[in-house]
Amino acid sequence: MLGVQPKCLIDCCDSTLSFQLFCCSCVLPFTGNCHPPSSFLTNPPYRRPSMSNGVVANGASANQTHTPSQRYLSTRGEDSGLSFEEVVLKGLATDGGLYIPEAIPSADNWESWKDLSFTDLAFNIISLFISPSEIPSEDLKDIINRSYATFRAEEVTPLVNLQGDIHLLELFHGPTFAFKDVALQFLGNLFEYFLVRRNEGKIGRDRYHLTVVGATSGDTGSAAIYGLRGKKDVSVFMLHPKGRVSPVQEQQMTTVLDANVHNLAVTGNFDNCQDIVKALFADPEINSTHKLGAVNSINWARILAQTVYYFHAYFSLLRQQPSSFELGDKVRFAVPSGNFGDILAGYFALRMGLPIDKLVIATNENDILDRFFKTGRYEKKPTFGSDAEGGLEQDGVKAHEDGVKETLSPAMDILVSSNFERLLWFLAYQFASSAGMDDEWNKKQAGQEVSSWLADLKNKGGFGPVYKDVLEAARKNFESERVSDQETLDTIKALYKEVGYVLDPHTAVGVEAARRTQKRALAEEGAAKHIISLSTAHPAKFAGAVELALKEEVGFNFEEKVLPPEFIGLDKKEKRVSDVANDWKAVREVVRQQVEEEFKVFGY
Repeated sequence: MLGVQPKCLIDCCDSTLSFQLFCCSCVLPFTGNCHPPSSFLTNPPYRRPSMSNGVVANGASANQTHTPSQRYLSTRGEDSGLSFEEVVLKGLATDGGLYIPEAIPSADNWESWKDLSFTDLAFNIISLFISPSEIPSEDLKDIINRSYATFRAEEVTPLVNLQGDIHLLELFHGPTFAFKDVALQFLGNLFEYFLVRRNEGKIGRDRYHLTVVGATSGDTGSAAIYGLRGKKDVSVFMLHPKGRVSPVQEQQMTTVLDANVHNLAVTGNFDNCQDIVKALFADPEINSTHKLGAVNSINWARILAQTVYYFHAYFSLLRQQPSSFELGDKVRFAVPSGNFGDILAGYFALRMGLPIDKLVIATNENDILDRFFKTGRYEKKPTFGSDAEGGLEQDGVKAHEDGVKETLSPAMDILVSSNFERLLWFLAYQFASSAGMDDEWNKKQAGQEVSSWLADLKNKGGFGPVYKDVLEAARKNFESERVSDQETLDTIKALYKEVGYVLDPHTAVGVEAARRTQKRALAEEGAAKHIISLSTAHPAKFAGAVELALKEEVGFNFEEKVLPPEFIGLDKKEKRVSDVANDWKAVREVVRQQVEEEFKVFGY
């Protein structure tokens, strides 16, 4: 058994770490500057004890203020006893692991939530993971209400019947028309709340100012920008590879003109953008003058926010299908999966008590997750040259990391799934628990096992097969399906012909997986449960794939059938973007200059 490694265990970098940067695949170094000292957390008007390693600032035990589900530990075993605020601001544990609650709470009265609005349901779920000594109930309700007031649909994430027992959960009604808005609107308001508390009574340049720097290949960048635009005491610098993201994604980012938003188009590819951000966070010079931070793709708050819509979908199905679905019946979910965060939220919902029969992982041709659930081995299989080519440039396929297979569903083009480590910890913990030792030993053993697996992933390119009991435990809750590009196109075409619904390519991957699992259930059991497939993006965001699939359909017109009013004229709007060289020192100077200009605007 290997000990905990302090190095990055994801192959795209090898720096000593204490923070995860804003990208889907790379763990990058951070000095820790955005982790607030406990002193400001006790200042009025937000009085709450800071917590570190289980002890709060006023000397009281964390057990007196936080339940086990409100205290957090690292999947690698070194960090424990942290508060919600600490894990949100730290992002990544000091040992390179990901934060998880010490225990998953049981939602014993979940049935009584069936008639709640999305925001009230969100409060009931999220408050189980946040002590009111950190965020008082009324403040948390306000954060939640403001986060989802920006959505176009009253239900926030409406459920629609697609075909027979297959239903679609539309997650694209937020500001950027992608599922990431559900989490990043919430996370942006959390950042604002924490900074307001920290800056109480401070003026000018004495205020704590956070400079968020990140790299994006598409949707995450626009969702993060919309989550942080206009927030006080935060500057946002988003790097994207010039000319490689889709036109819609680029326009969504660059037409945001808020003074605190800065788009940087880097001459190079996505890996170059990540390398620049990595260099900035490792640079002592800029870290001595700027407090760097990030909205990162594995931040625990994002998983927590996404857990809500699994409950909401279940209750929506209950209202829509009263003759065939009753309270307590089990349902399946099919989830387009790349970095595993979206479906991981479903796992937490299941563990909390929501009656989920199976979580169906739907991957594209970058199928590391499907291969794990089929074989028990988790192994990178990089592809290069002509074998890697595919997808459509107009949908942003060229904005990926090196080594992936380019597909029509580019947001799922990954080599490793960054959030999968969290599930691995729970599987390892369950396996360790069978030894009959105490809980402290079980958690330590789980952390060591995860560290060993991730070290093998970095050094050997993979690990496994895992123990038979571990794999069987994983298969108890999960199934997996791999969907090719041709099958993606066929599914878009079939659903349009059969029911007139237009799917985006990522959603099509999930729907094809849902159809397969339903057919298998009918063949094996003679009946199939209701299945909810998650729709992760509006089809207009990936117009190339949609038009490729439907161009020969009589009467299909993209502008009439698909294009939302918000996208019309987007290309004519004023843009603000700075072209920068593929040089981290040049980017550093741009960051300095533009933050200074912001300060002048606000009179600092």
